[in-house]
Amino acid sequence: MRFNKSLVGIISFSLIITGCATTNAQKGATIGAVAGAILGKSTSNHKDKRLVWGAAIGALAGAAIGDYMDKQEQAFREELSGSGIDVIREGDNIRLVMPANITFATDQSYITAGFHQTLNDIAKVLIKFDKTLLSIEGHTDSTGSEQHNQLLSTQRAKSVQQYLITKSVEESRLKVTGYGENMPIADNNTASNRALNRRVEVQIIPNKAS
Repeated sequence: MRFNKSLVGIISFSLIITGCATTNAQKGATIGAVAGAILGKSTSNHKDKRLVWGAAIGALAGAAIGDYMDKQEQAFREELSGSGIDVIREGDNIRLVMPANITFATDQSYITAGFHQTLNDIAKVLIKFDKTLLSIEGHTDSTGSEQHNQLLSTQRAKSVQQYLITKSVEESRLKVTGYGENMPIADNNTASNRALNRRVEVQIIPNKAS
């Protein structure tokens, strides 16, 4: 469901760390010596990938990681209850799935006014739990050309990124990519399935200390 992509020496974006441990105390693998460098495996059906970027934020280690992400997950569930945003826990990571029907108008990349408060609530949690990095990922259905969908998905992800920055989420924590129509979660053969594929996802990843 994700991909490996080179960006001028940086292999980046969508990371989901395998949640193979049975308790939080067992989670928290050692990740490299460079601050902000993260390595992980996906718990879904896409290939392993590496996500690396610098961020001058605090780091977490050992059992503290699971506890920190537990509390952040609970905060998201409380803030986003009834919003239409799915909060999904994957190992030490949290994934927020934002369907296009509540975020963007058809074929547009500007954030609808009705979604502002929800993004405000997301920003509130991100500011409180600031020892995490975020991969903001745009997706489309297969309607339209591949080139158009690639551009639209990137623009939508950037719109979310820029909005979070205006709400005081540290820019260095955020990375953006557009997947276009290449990472569907359903077949594009029905209108309801296409609606599922039009989405922005935010991967929230703990900054792990070596």
